[in-house]
Amino acid sequence: MKETSPFVITISRQVGSGGAYLGKRLASRLNILYLDREIVSQAAKELKMPVESLEARDEKLTPLWRSLLESYAYITPTPYVPPPLHMPTDRELYRTESNIITRVAQQRSAVIVGRGGYYVLRQHPRCLSILLHADINFRQKRVQELYHVSAEEALKLIESIDKEREHYLRALTGQNCMDARHYHLSLDTSLVGLEAAEEIILAAFRARFGDIGPA
Repeated sequence: MKETSPFVITISRQVGSGGAYLGKRLASRLNILYLDREIVSQAAKELKMPVESLEARDEKLTPLWRSLLESYAYITPTPYVPPPLHMPTDRELYRTESNIITRVAQQRSAVIVGRGGYYVLRQHPRCLSILLHADINFRQKRVQELYHVSAEEALKLIESIDKEREHYLRALTGQNCMDARHYHLSLDTSLVGLEAAEEIILAAFRARFGDIGPA
């Protein structure tokens, strides 16, 4: 009998390695849900907070001084928006996002990018976890093109975002998110290219789940 329960692909990525691009391509080809920033939007609704507040904290630890300030005041431009009665801790935010990921994965097939999805869904019976990485020159060029910044600014962004994501996930999961042993498949997109990476992931998908849906 053909398995019809939901399946999920999680994508962990270094910035500039093509995670969002490949995630959207895979979701489109498999005709399934794509989740990335949508997780933050849903978390904001559940925590009754402005989405901009959570986007500023996305996949990064909140410095202690900022946590203290935000516990007393939340400053926004006019028109006036009342401050949240409770500013969630990093762990509360991570737990809320994890609950959203778990809930979606139980109900629908999806591609989920970032937010420790590989760890959150490590016990999911139909999960394929992917790690994407690439050399610095490849990533620098993509970040320059995507965000319209200089080469120097791109390098600073890469260093900052990589460090924040790794520290965030290590603090909340106790794992090194760049350790390939945590994943079913690890790909260097600068070596194989984005088009080949897409086909490799689909081949791994079919090997794990069979020929499910369009591709």
